[in-house]
Amino acid sequence: MRYGSYLLLCSILTTVSCSSQQSAEKPANSTTDIKSKLQCDPDNGGIELPAEFCALVVADDIGRARHLFITDEGIIYVALRKTDGAAGGIVVLRDTDGDGRADSKQQFGEHYGTGIEVRDSYLYFGTNESILRYRLTENQPVPSGTPEILIHGLPEQRTHAAKPFTFDDRDNLFVTIGGPSNSCQIAARTKGSPGINPCPQRERQASIWRFDSRRIEQTQDADGFRFASGIRHAVAIAFNPRSKQIFVVQHGRDQLDTLWPDYFDAEDNAEIPAEEFLVLYEGADFMWPYCYYDPIQGKKLLSPEYGGDGIKVGDCDKAPAPLVAFPGHWAPNDLLFYQGTMFPKRFQGGAFIAFHGSWNRAPLPQRGYNVVFVPMMNEEVTGPWEVFVDGFAGRELLESPRDAAFRPTGLAEGPDGSLYVSDSVRGRIWRIIVPQD
Repeated sequence: MRYGSYLLLCSILTTVSCSSQQSAEKPANSTTDIKSKLQCDPDNGGIELPAEFCALVVADDIGRARHLFITDEGIIYVALRKTDGAAGGIVVLRDTDGDGRADSKQQFGEHYGTGIEVRDSYLYFGTNESILRYRLTENQPVPSGTPEILIHGLPEQRTHAAKPFTFDDRDNLFVTIGGPSNSCQIAARTKGSPGINPCPQRERQASIWRFDSRRIEQTQDADGFRFASGIRHAVAIAFNPRSKQIFVVQHGRDQLDTLWPDYFDAEDNAEIPAEEFLVLYEGADFMWPYCYYDPIQGKKLLSPEYGGDGIKVGDCDKAPAPLVAFPGHWAPNDLLFYQGTMFPKRFQGGAFIAFHGSWNRAPLPQRGYNVVFVPMMNEEVTGPWEVFVDGFAGRELLESPRDAAFRPTGLAEGPDGSLYVSDSVRGRIWRIIVPQD
């Protein structure tokens, strides 16, 4: 039996934590691992969960963590946005003694980024301008060679620079290329400045692009295919293995009140526009920057940069409707479709979304800073969404994201069905489980 399969079987049958991998430095005692149980932290590591769940801190202070991925062997790979030192942009965490907490930490790589995933013996990593892959060797979680460049020359931009990605089940790689502005104004973020029409940023940016995951040295112009467009920025992107479709959660636009005070006040800006949960299909156009979704009126409206006044629809009714319209400015940063069986049945097949938290609801308090759950059956939402994990902000009223204790950023599912959440402030990693009596 392959060691990863053994681990998965062990976790399912005994609901305990087994050794993540036989470590050269500190071999795990498999007998002890099988008999041990995970011990959650008394305060769940500072977060709030439903009564039937608990959490333990797997690692802390690892750097500005973004997305993460857990292998069948329980090895945790974490993408870093940046670090204070020069240790590298990828963190490898291992639990060698079976207590569920990482006791081995290594860093490598010269690049920083957001997207990260292990697939077919390669570790894929998304920088702000490229998609790289490292070949992995069995029993060596840190690759020794230099990475291959899968895709290079992606647009460099100061705003919405991250290039997260996901794979489907047909060797396609889907990459987010965000729109590099708020609303494609002639004078960016300037009161009353109209939008450029047509917006040139829609040609290569504000879209999801499809590539061949098996080929190296690809470029966007020569090898990419614009799969779906009119998406301002989708850091949260995932393939749903049940419906076989790509989903994203879009970051909505900002500053309706300060840029267009004749039509919007501060309260409007705090709630509008929605963060949209979208199912993609080839050729879909969600019509950023021309349109935005108003969750109060329940429809897409014409952006003021293009003649809108908070009421006009224009051609925006041609855009596909969101599956869910979340509150404005919550900042969705990761999306995961739960496939495990540890969590109760109502969670299986549903979507978890990590919201990084707002910065631009002032003078109203900031919101988000949570993980929500959306019940689903394939591509259909089957009930109202709910806040699943809360308390990251560390205080009831938050005036600035700088005051938040934690900001949830990445999500990953462990081989036993536990849910991992990463934080971009302190670099904390939580593991959420259903405890056993």
